[in-house]
Amino acid sequence: MSLDLTQLPAHTLLDMYARGETSPVEVTQAVLARTDRVNPLINAFCLVDSEAALASAAQSEARWHAHRQSGAPVGTLEGVPTTIKDLILTRGWPTLRGSRTIDPHQAWEVDAPVTARLREAGAVLLGKTTTPEFGCKGETNSPATGITRNPWNLNKTPGGSSGGTAAAVAAGLGPIGVGTDGAGSVRIPAAFCGNFGLKPSFGRVPAYPLSPFGSVAHLGPHTMSVQDAALMMNVIKRPDARDWTSLAYDPVDYTQGLNEGVRGLRIAYSPTLGFANNVHPEIAQAVQAAVRVLEGLGAHVEQIDPGIEDPLEITTGLWFLGAWTLWNTLSPEQQSVADPDFRAEAEMGSRLSALDVQHLNQRRGQLGTHMRQFMQNFDLIATPAVAVPAFDALPAGHSPLSPESMLGWTPFSYPFNLTQQPASTIPCGLTRDGLPMGLQLVGPMFGDALVLRASKAYENACPIARPII
Repeated sequence: MSLDLTQLPAHTLLDMYARGETSPVEVTQAVLARTDRVNPLINAFCLVDSEAALASAAQSEARWHAHRQSGAPVGTLEGVPTTIKDLILTRGWPTLRGSRTIDPHQAWEVDAPVTARLREAGAVLLGKTTTPEFGCKGETNSPATGITRNPWNLNKTPGGSSGGTAAAVAAGLGPIGVGTDGAGSVRIPAAFCGNFGLKPSFGRVPAYPLSPFGSVAHLGPHTMSVQDAALMMNVIKRPDARDWTSLAYDPVDYTQGLNEGVRGLRIAYSPTLGFANNVHPEIAQAVQAAVRVLEGLGAHVEQIDPGIEDPLEITTGLWFLGAWTLWNTLSPEQQSVADPDFRAEAEMGSRLSALDVQHLNQRRGQLGTHMRQFMQNFDLIATPAVAVPAFDALPAGHSPLSPESMLGWTPFSYPFNLTQQPASTIPCGLTRDGLPMGLQLVGPMFGDALVLRASKAYENACPIARPII
């Protein structure tokens, strides 16, 4: 039986390239062929550039040949098929942000920092993945690109807003991809699609232009494995002067120490964060079992809530303010073709006064201070990733939008955008209906390498399953 190259993680492909067992062109051809077959089913891509991908793969193949012959250098991700979420600028391709308000017929001459770093590392860029309009919600649908579907069950959503990225990785349409996370948009689709996803510490991965939704917005990897995410982070955390909010460069190699395990780590296990009363019973049971796995690996686990109230009002208030700000950059003609969900968010943002916004930011600061203090006693927090399994995939505007309908089903994700802490989602089993469930591991601010290390320990004990599609 021949090896299916589309089902291999990036680090395995890199090892095979180094040994000459396969080539970037062969792998890219396999991924593109699979994309031709599978993408019409799941709608993960809004743009595929086969010609550019194959040309890039041929260049990588030549560099690998020179490396095997003479030791010439190759990039960290040399020849790995990679996707870019369509919120992220990519030279030569339109970045339409899931919206009919953006004119595709303009010069597209700028790479965002992550795109530039991935090119420099030799990644083979396949195309752009779908997003709801301006990344505005936790499911992936829009008037511009339609409905994106979950590879585990085509009737279900992959989540959002990085749903196209997650669906592509899960379906074998490139082992790694870049997503964004403003209230859970990396971690929600990772949980729904059964991938690994990381929301890094805010500022760890430079952004340009900065998100109109402000300092809750992070960029991070979607991958088939934790090691792939560590490789990606080594690349995309490199500095870029265009982001004035970015952190000082972290020179640590995130792949080093990845297998040091969790023995001795202090984990706060919080099944509800003290306020989430809607956790699906199968998810609650699966996450509890996952935490016991970590305990069996030597972690010190204490079941304890961090002592916070549900910050949904803070999250949605600041988010709706960003939507209202962005809405006011659109002409009446553009507004007339916008997603009704984005319109609803903007309308709710229009009702906020300057004093309301100041109070929201003060409450956010109090939450961040509280969590910094809580993390002095713990290395990690373990929670469910999302409170529910993937729900039905429906068109944009399918029901009235409210703070609760927008994010009430993902109470574990958005608090850590407000606090800016690193957090991962790793699969921890399937429901009786065959849908993925996720464990979330949250680290202290700047503890990205620690979150990856703990996630790898769990992955080593409980390997990630792959869907059949």
